[in-house]
Amino acid sequence: MMDLIQITNDPDFARRCDALEGLRLWVDLERNGKAERQAGRNTFISTHTLDDVGRIKAVLQRSRLMVRVNPLNPDTDTEVNAVLAQGADLLMLPMFTEAWELQAFCAIVAGRAPVVALLETAGAFESLPEWIGTPGLEEVYVGLNDLHLSMGLHFMFEPLALGLLDTAARLARAQGLRFGFGGIARLDEGLLPGRDVLAEHLRLGSQAVILSRTFHGSGSAGSFEDEVAALRTAERSLASRSAGQVQADRLRIAETIGQIASRMRRNGQG
Repeated sequence: MMDLIQITNDPDFARRCDALEGLRLWVDLERNGKAERQAGRNTFISTHTLDDVGRIKAVLQRSRLMVRVNPLNPDTDTEVNAVLAQGADLLMLPMFTEAWELQAFCAIVAGRAPVVALLETAGAFESLPEWIGTPGLEEVYVGLNDLHLSMGLHFMFEPLALGLLDTAARLARAQGLRFGFGGIARLDEGLLPGRDVLAEHLRLGSQAVILSRTFHGSGSAGSFEDEVAALRTAERSLASRSAGQVQADRLRIAETIGQIASRMRRNGQG
């Protein structure tokens, strides 16, 4: 069963998530440079605060709380200490490009909490063999939105079709690390339907995925709990595919991604 990662600073909603098996809560404190990177794009920019870490942690009984901090900077030591004091279970480092940045961050954390490396730049992918064995690292999470932009691609799932996530998953597995990527919408929604995204998670042995805004949006026919149950049913079904079915799905999904990317290039999108 994969971790389903839900971003929220709402304690009431966090309680609902905590009542479900396999949910991970996420408070997002990243600010530095994010507005400039994502200007003009329909992407989420968090307004979460340090106090939200403690507020969410206080209502959790079994779910782990992950906190994304800012990219490495002169104040990282202070930020890490503050977040840990509020009860964070995991710390996520975004937007690093070189191995030394992740290594320096893990040295600051010094084993006080597991670290999640958010692989979302071309530099981080290229230097992956240099940092994958960093002590203190628990999980490699591939952020497809920023990664595809960093690589000059047009559709966020192109790195998946190009086999880049196969490489990341293989290297993570060799180090005994957890691996996850991207975000997932409801099963039959999205340019690349959520069911196909889930199929690729199962093929790659992914252990975590972020629930997108559309997954639990106001347009949902059922409750959040219903949508999670549907996702879990699909997860079990996809896990039972034969090797031949998995390979056929991989080829079909890669072709679909390629077609979407080609349309976006022709239309000047991405």
